[in-house]
Amino acid sequence: MMAVIEGLLFAAGDEGLTAEQLAEYTGLPVWEVQSLCDALGEDLQRQGRGIRLRRVQRAYQLTTAPEHAPYLERMSEVPKVPPLSQAALETLAIIAYRQPVTRMEIEEIRGVKSDRALATLLGRGLVREAGRADGPGRPILYATTKYFLEYFGFRDLEDLPSPEWEERPGEGELFLFARPESSAEENVRGDENGD
Repeated sequence: MMAVIEGLLFAAGDEGLTAEQLAEYTGLPVWEVQSLCDALGEDLQRQGRGIRLRRVQRAYQLTTAPEHAPYLERMSEVPKVPPLSQAALETLAIIAYRQPVTRMEIEEIRGVKSDRALATLLGRGLVREAGRADGPGRPILYATTKYFLEYFGFRDLEDLPSPEWEERPGEGELFLFARPESSAEENVRGDENGD
């Protein structure tokens, strides 16, 4: 059944499948599917295979081994994109920790307009529109996407580093900073082609 699960996950592609979906397709109980997925992930890792099993949010997905990235980059013909600007990173951090959040709330925290940063993040698929807030004008709410979790190597939002809020000297405004964990830190520093 482990091979069946591997085939199903391969066929599912980037979206992956939840344990419940795998249970439905295989006829196995959810707990057994989870156990088989854990065993499959360990087997792939132990054997040094080019494929890894990851869980992002509730979905299991097959990915390439991170250490093979240089070889995969050579194969890719996608043009390189510039890295995220400081403004976009600040905006992304606010959305990640405060979601769902409106543009006005983001701008109140940052103290500057955030239209361009939001457009960049939406264009890169790191954030999404998550409905509308109650209140005058029903402003758009923004939240992070599944791709945000994949990009920074998080399983779910609980994996985000603990935020810290401090006053800016002399201004009395609060700002957010977080001490990144290893995987997120490596993605931010090591990715010269992501925005």
